[in-house]
Amino acid sequence: MLPTPKRSYNITALQRGLCLLRLFSEAPRGLTAKRVAILSKLPVSTVHRFLVNLERTGFLACGGDGVYHLGIACFAIGQSALSQLDIRRVSLPHLEELNHRTRETIHLTVRHGLSAVYVEKLDSSEPLRTYSRIGAAVPLYCTAVGKVMLAYLPGQEQESVLRQLELKRLTANTVGSLQELQTELYRVRKNGYACDMEEHELHIRCIAAPIWDHRGEVHASLSVTAPVLRMSVHRLRQLAPLVQEAGLRISFQLGYQARAQTGTGLRVRTPGIAEEPRIANAASQA
Repeated sequence: MLPTPKRSYNITALQRGLCLLRLFSEAPRGLTAKRVAILSKLPVSTVHRFLVNLERTGFLACGGDGVYHLGIACFAIGQSALSQLDIRRVSLPHLEELNHRTRETIHLTVRHGLSAVYVEKLDSSEPLRTYSRIGAAVPLYCTAVGKVMLAYLPGQEQESVLRQLELKRLTANTVGSLQELQTELYRVRKNGYACDMEEHELHIRCIAAPIWDHRGEVHASLSVTAPVLRMSVHRLRQLAPLVQEAGLRISFQLGYQARAQTGTGLRVRTPGIAEEPRIANAASQA
């Protein structure tokens, strides 16, 4: 028996009203009724009726100059929406898809002080897996998830955090100086992702991408982690766009407004060897 298709309810007046509100979200100085009519391609009389009703319900406010702005009701709803956002809930479908496509361990992390904390984990379906647990904290400076969050900190905050870090060499590949770490962070921002080439644990490699919030800030990241025998340099390069895309899709649901998009979708970069020497240097180990 074929499933019953979902019914489509098109309420034209409601859709028009919502479209008009969206116009105001892109006009910080407000709009007159005439300007709204031009942008929406609706008759001025129709626009006027919508604006009056939206003003009456608090979704718009109008000054004495006839310019309309978003009203307090929009602000209240926006604040409620932000308070209800749960990054684990929002991220889970995208993490599950990445887990299915890669068959590797997927982590979601948030920054807590000088550490990155695992708040979600999906295990690899392969017999040989990496060990980690939700709630565990790992260093920012030598993990892919941590380096991503460090790289996108605002300038002064990044300088403050870097001064507090105690750079301990956990493996032969761990960064050993602040200058080396700063170079690495520059490379992360340039490429849009970070790699852990056995810098935190031997025999484990990881690739991570940032998650932006509605303010365009990075306080979270996601990653794909696998044993070295399954995570060659070539595979790291193949996974980079997948991890970046998942991060962007989560970011969009958190309210992030991307600055760089193509006309057909998300824009991600897969750098060449010259742009990612830490990967290039590890090629002989792959």
